[in-house]
Amino acid sequence: MKTNLSLSEQTQQQRPVSWTTRRDEKARRMQSVEPWMKGPVLAQEKIVEALESVIASGDRIVMEGDNQKQADFLSRSLVQVNAKKIRDLHLIISSISRPEHLTLFELGIAKKVDFAFAGPQSLRVAQLLEDGVLEIGAIHTYVELYARLLVNLVPNVVLVCAEQADQEGNLFTGPNTEDTPVIVEAAAFHDAIVIVQVNQIVDKLPRVDIPASWVDIVVEADKPFAVEPLFTRDPRHITELQILTGMMVIRGVYERHQVQSLNHGIGFDTAAIELLLPTYGESLGLRGKICRHFALNPHPTLIPAIESGWVQSVHSFGSEVGMDDYIRARPDIFFNGRDGSLRSNRVLCQLAGQYAVDAFIGATLQMDGDANSSTVTTGRLAGFGGAPNMGHDPHGRRHSTPAWLDLKTNPSPNARGRKLVVQTLETFSKGGVPAFVETLDAVEVGKKAGMPITPIMIYGDDVSHVVTEEGIAYLYKTEGIEERRRALAAVAGISPVGLNAKPAETAELRRKGIVAYPEDIGVQRLQANRALLAARSMEDLVAWSGGLYQPPAKFRSW
Repeated sequence: MKTNLSLSEQTQQQRPVSWTTRRDEKARRMQSVEPWMKGPVLAQEKIVEALESVIASGDRIVMEGDNQKQADFLSRSLVQVNAKKIRDLHLIISSISRPEHLTLFELGIAKKVDFAFAGPQSLRVAQLLEDGVLEIGAIHTYVELYARLLVNLVPNVVLVCAEQADQEGNLFTGPNTEDTPVIVEAAAFHDAIVIVQVNQIVDKLPRVDIPASWVDIVVEADKPFAVEPLFTRDPRHITELQILTGMMVIRGVYERHQVQSLNHGIGFDTAAIELLLPTYGESLGLRGKICRHFALNPHPTLIPAIESGWVQSVHSFGSEVGMDDYIRARPDIFFNGRDGSLRSNRVLCQLAGQYAVDAFIGATLQMDGDANSSTVTTGRLAGFGGAPNMGHDPHGRRHSTPAWLDLKTNPSPNARGRKLVVQTLETFSKGGVPAFVETLDAVEVGKKAGMPITPIMIYGDDVSHVVTEEGIAYLYKTEGIEERRRALAAVAGISPVGLNAKPAETAELRRKGIVAYPEDIGVQRLQANRALLAARSMEDLVAWSGGLYQPPAKFRSW
């Protein structure tokens, strides 16, 4: 039969009947739990039934599992749902940190995961992947994962945590805001269900961090949500090799390039640098010239540098256990709310670490001869966290700083500067295993897991400096890939990569300033001892803080 309808009229007739399918589905699911709720507040004993009512098989579920705070009441409740009723969930989680995160896959409740970091559970992730129990969508950086929540990983339900809620559902996230705002916004404005566990329901909040109109269900948890002191490093465990490396970084990188804004990664290498600023850095007359602005969690080992006037500002991804009173007493340094507590934000701090700082410095587990590095090793699928965001040279940057311009090697008026991306590692890790390898374990791990690309943490062409106990390779100065490889080999010791170094070539690289050994930059190896640290114990850090820092019990040794 011939139709007289125009093309536009035919198109209109073919359109979906409804443009509100997500909204309608949300309303249907929420209606099923209304009998158990008073306003937005759900009775605690009904949480498992509520999850079974508002979650459907195959849903995309965002579980707030940061690398510090955990929506653990909700994750413990989710493993109790009927696995015959709810199956094959697509779990989206920034950090796979708790055992029950993976129990969900063993029970069949979850099937696929997109994540950024899995440090505490990395061995188990690798095993479940090998057993075919778990399917990985991708290993992301933090910012990449959050961005996808707004594009093609839009969730159906999100499970997050907060310090307090009022009866209307307004939230106070406290010092550990971290991932909560971006997770909730991705859900609230695209008709997903927002479920929040809180430590306490109160009449009046210290401040409103997330408004009630973004929240659907609030439940008071059986105990306060878990928070890990992830960035706490006991100075007792800092070694003389780490002190030597720290001295070289201060003298050969920070001083040389006038680094004023920076991010420090997790680890004893950067903890050593922080504790050397008030002593070794002071002896070089560098206070006020370097290390003034930080994008990092409130590291306890930064306290001496703050107290001695080195640090002007710190913006944080999250808080740190035991640092609340100290942060409250230092509002000139930290980003605090009117209530006095820290306002952290992982997304904004990641962006600050990506675009606003002069330098990123972090450690890695393995590096190959082209300076590619990864924390994914055989039998261990740790992921990356934020290192790839901050540990790369962002081509979108347009503002200039002395450090950024100092890495400009092309005199052309159209050439751009460069962010410092510094990797530190000892040439051999514990057990005598070489850290410099000809081929990263990540290559084989990626093949076995069916990944389309090797899970490299920081690509070698982004790395500007490599610092080991042997010396510094100024990779940004090299011309061509072969010279770059020779420079890296020169500081790789007697590892498989280091054995490729030739004395005559290394001598020429030192002459050109592409490689520097400690003596080349005025660092005395014999000076590298623990007496140089501004604090040599947790007790010393407490003293520096005037008693405001309260270390977690496991770090108390006095």
